[in-house]
Amino acid sequence: MSRVLVVEDETHLAQGLRFNLEAEGHSVHVTDKGEEALTLLLKKKEAFDALILDVMLPGKDGFTVARELREAQNYIPLLMLTARTRPEDVLQGFESGADDYLPKPFDLAILLARVESLLRRKNWLRASSAEHVETAPAPTDVFQFDDRTVDFGNLQLRGGGQVFQLTLMEAELLRYLIRNSGKPVSRKSILQNVWNLHEDTDTRAIDNFIVRLRRYIEREPTKPRHLITVRGLGYQFVPNPKAPK
Repeated sequence: MSRVLVVEDETHLAQGLRFNLEAEGHSVHVTDKGEEALTLLLKKKEAFDALILDVMLPGKDGFTVARELREAQNYIPLLMLTARTRPEDVLQGFESGADDYLPKPFDLAILLARVESLLRRKNWLRASSAEHVETAPAPTDVFQFDDRTVDFGNLQLRGGGQVFQLTLMEAELLRYLIRNSGKPVSRKSILQNVWNLHEDTDTRAIDNFIVRLRRYIEREPTKPRHLITVRGLGYQFVPNPKAPK
């Protein structure tokens, strides 16, 4: 039985989520405060398999809760709910660490399907980690360049004696850039192919993601050699840059 933490301050919606998730066989804990969610997950370290998190909460909002979880290296699968549906808000949700994002009002069947998808991913990652000692990951899930190894199956980037845990969105952005190695990719194409956003919107969130990826990838993040800026267009991933003269 999977444990799901629901953080929602609209009582009728929270109880409806509890009823329907329990009907699907899940154990559900409900709170209306982001602070309590952080206490449960970070201080008490209670084991939950997924988090449904509303953005508009009293006290700490959902963006802040998600960001604090990820900064504390808690990577619980996270579905964010919000009535704020502008593309900028969607990007802010992903930037703060959400794995999926669902606007209100939502279709219950879609929410349940999204939760099941997150739970399947968590179970797959757990199985992958358990088997990692005995079997190497599938080559398609591992990419190596320079002294870095990206393990997409376990959402990890290893190099320089460190292991960086990636959020799902960081991994998806890096995967997209790697698939287009050697070719410039525009911010618009990133919005469409990674975030599935097709409206004109502020692309600064993408730039913030790039800054974070450079911290993981580059030996000198302020002088990138692998993840370079293409002025006026976007970014380009270079797996084997030429040695500086």
